[in-house]
Amino acid sequence: MTVGGAEVPVPSNEDGLDWEGEVMAYVGAPLVDATPDEALAAVVGYSTFNDLTSRRAQKLTSQWILGKNGDRSGPLGPMVDASEVGDLRDGLRVQTRVNGETVQDGQTSEMVYTVGDTLSLVSHTFTLRPGDLLATGTPSGVGYARTPPWLLQPGDVVEVEVERLGCSATRSWSTTPGRTEMSGEYRQYVFPHDHPRLAEVRGLDP
Repeated sequence: MTVGGAEVPVPSNEDGLDWEGEVMAYVGAPLVDATPDEALAAVVGYSTFNDLTSRRAQKLTSQWILGKNGDRSGPLGPMVDASEVGDLRDGLRVQTRVNGETVQDGQTSEMVYTVGDTLSLVSHTFTLRPGDLLATGTPSGVGYARTPPWLLQPGDVVEVEVERLGCSATRSWSTTPGRTEMSGEYRQYVFPHDHPRLAEVRGLDP
């Protein structure tokens, strides 16, 4: 994962990267066997998210982990407090643009599974803790499903804009960087230390 504005490399064995504009939900309290209402109440904020995907790697197995975790994939925008965002079920517009052209245009009210329902389901298998993130899924319009397929090439700029959450832009490039540890600056950006309900997060000090 990385932050909005960072450049993301196209893996050497991929024809390009695919875009998936989404909303990310931030958990701010432990959740164990939570009801959907309890789970939703534990969400402290939301941000834009681009689930950049290596489709060739994704299709190698039935598990999608490899295709979803290329270097610097998953750029996040700044977290906006849940109280300022409101209920996603009311419908916030989610748009993705590639080089200025709109490729996805949906509403959070169209989500098949709500944030509360999903967090509740997960919490019945393992404990969710402050700082955990939930990617909520993407509208129609991804590149590989088009005819012909359209994937991000080096130099392309993809923007994810969500109503009340702002806009986050990412540029793709061709050089694969060395793998490095997540920087303290990045951790500070994604998990604001001064947020009162994230005070229990451990191991995130710069």
